[in-house]
Amino acid sequence: MDDINDIQNVEVASEGKQYIVVRLGSEQYGIDIKYIDNIVRMTRITRIPSAQKYFKGVINLRGEINPVMSLRLKFELEPDEYTNSTRIIIIKLESQSPIGIIVDEVKEVVTLDSASIEKPTADAANDIGIKYLSGIGKHGDGLITLLNIASVINEKENI
Repeated sequence: MDDINDIQNVEVASEGKQYIVVRLGSEQYGIDIKYIDNIVRMTRITRIPSAQKYFKGVINLRGEINPVMSLRLKFELEPDEYTNSTRIIIIKLESQSPIGIIVDEVKEVVTLDSASIEKPTADAANDIGIKYLSGIGKHGDGLITLLNIASVINEKENI
């Protein structure tokens, strides 16, 4: 019966949440991996007239039409510059159609436990609104801004 105890101990060892770390400009952002449906290379985006400025258009991904937004424009950063590292991350939230977000680079997957994540304070969110943050993660010598991806995608612009 010792085998059952060994199996249970292995499962307990993996604590924490996994985040995909992406780069926008010189900043690193983390997106909870449970929302990531796919990561694709930059592809041709078909523009949609009269859309918000941060919506770049739509892409056809395996026969499905997915809207694509620029996180840089959403966060009021400088416009996107597409390189070989630029990726579109397909985000799937519960009860919503998938949506693509453009990032400069996908860096790595990290696992952060609750002890290495601090809740954001008003002054910690100087570049992007605090409504878009779920926390600040400490990883190695650096900090990763953890995005509340649902609020980033679902927030409506006042036009």
